Amino acid sequence: MRNMNVGIRASIIVVALVMMTAGCTHNKNETKEEAGEAKKISAADVPAAVSSALNQRFPGNHVRSVEKENENGMVIFDYELTQDGRKYEADIKDDGTIIEIEKQVTANNVPVAVTNAVQAKFPGAKIGDVMEVNKVSGKTETPDHYEVTLTTGGKEKEVNVTMDGKVEDEHADEK
Repeated sequence: MRNMNVGIRASIIVVALVMMTAGCTHNKNETKEEAGEAKKISAADVPAAVSSALNQRFPGNHVRSVEKENENGMVIFDYELTQDGRKYEADIKDDGTIIEIEKQVTANNVPVAVTNAVQAKFPGAKIGDVMEVNKVSGKTETPDHYEVTLTTGGKEKEVNVTMDGKVEDEHADEK
């Protein structure tokens, strides 16, 4: 009888281990998009509604890259592009709705409050690209904040700065 209990316990342990392993394997097989990670794709693989929205807003654009990602349950196409020599980024839902546009700001057009805030928080940092981030509703673009790429201590990072010059968020750049 005692040997039977040991055998039953061993069987239960084996079954539990198999179930845990199956669960881990299932999570590993989750696609990058389901996990919220961006996946680089070809511009040719983008839905027609998305391409049309991009080309209407940015005629004559040159697409540098496109990533497909899942944000808050929505499929988003994240474009990096240029138009007339200026860098842009655009987030477009799979139905063609543009939800965000980032516009490159030249060094002499960066608001003083933004430059001062970055220099105060990161003395001696070299400021690189500055992008004005605009939320989009219909055809209306509303400036929301700035994304500032800078180099400090030999490391590149990106910081978000409010329109009135407060550093809100910082993270190491993934490049």
